[in-house]
Amino acid sequence: MKRTVPASIAAAALAAAALTGCSYVNPITTQQNYSASDGSQLFVEDVSALNLIVLTEAVDSPATLIGTIVNDSDEDVEFTITFDGTTATPVAIDAGESIKLGPEDGDVEVSGTSTVQPGLVVDVLFQETGSKTYAVSAPVLDGTLPEYTDIVAEIG
Repeated sequence: MKRTVPASIAAAALAAAALTGCSYVNPITTQQNYSASDGSQLFVEDVSALNLIVLTEAVDSPATLIGTIVNDSDEDVEFTITFDGTTATPVAIDAGESIKLGPEDGDVEVSGTSTVQPGLVVDVLFQETGSKTYAVSAPVLDGTLPEYTDIVAEIG
């Protein structure tokens, strides 16, 4: 009977080590930042541009950028945003606020002309006033997916 107690303790310790070892050698995915939707993300210090998507019907057609910009800093921020290399839209985000990008009422519209066909990606440039330019590759989508059909019809 004395031999089974140490054997049971050793087995329990081995099982505990084996079960907890998974999180030791594998990254915990819930702690990693990723795009959970169709769009891309850009992080510049305390400012986040989330779920960025360019919507259009075809290459060389009117296009718009949708997404959300969140300013978690203590200062107002202004970017000039472009995705076609020609049209630049100034966008201001107050400290501690967020704005929605898109063609709907209340949104900030960042429009231009699509330089690529739907299904590809395009570089969206964010130039901070008096500072650096940041780029993120955003998917270009059309109205094939039902959640974007009305928006594409609105810009087309």
